[in-house]
Amino acid sequence: MYLSRRDLAVRVGELGAEISADYLDSDLLLVTVLRGAVIFVSDLSRAVTTPHALEFVALAGYGGRLGGRANVRLLKDLDVPISARDVLVIEDVVDTGLTLNYLLKTLALRSPNSLGVCTLLDRPYRRLVDDLPIRYVGFTVPDEFFVGYGFDLDQRYRGLPDIHVARLPADAAA
Repeated sequence: MYLSRRDLAVRVGELGAEISADYLDSDLLLVTVLRGAVIFVSDLSRAVTTPHALEFVALAGYGGRLGGRANVRLLKDLDVPISARDVLVIEDVVDTGLTLNYLLKTLALRSPNSLGVCTLLDRPYRRLVDDLPIRYVGFTVPDEFFVGYGFDLDQRYRGLPDIHVARLPADAAA
């Protein structure tokens, strides 16, 4: 086990308290990227004590990178307008930042009052995009493949209550 359910619960509670204090008098909207962050945002939403709403987007990356940009398409868009609202994007993990950058640029065109990011796991050493507005980080983690607490391997193991390092066969990692 890499992170226990207790470690996760404590840190999610701390993040919820920070977000609650920072967005005390705000029209806060938590925007979650499906599917990996669903378990995290469920717990985080309960830990945020200020009124807020939840929205979901789904993205798909395809065909690698072109000129340092992610090839991303929006599979599911927001169902509500975000103009003049404080938007906090909730991510399961931020690696290169290419997909998140695409989402943030898309949302910024809709004139939110503010736009920030909360991620459960962060890998800043893999970042290809420097100016991401990451305001809240649960844990900075090594370059491992994780399962549990929303992280999956072939759509399996998302429901595990702890985060584990998946030991992949050498040929699967390539």
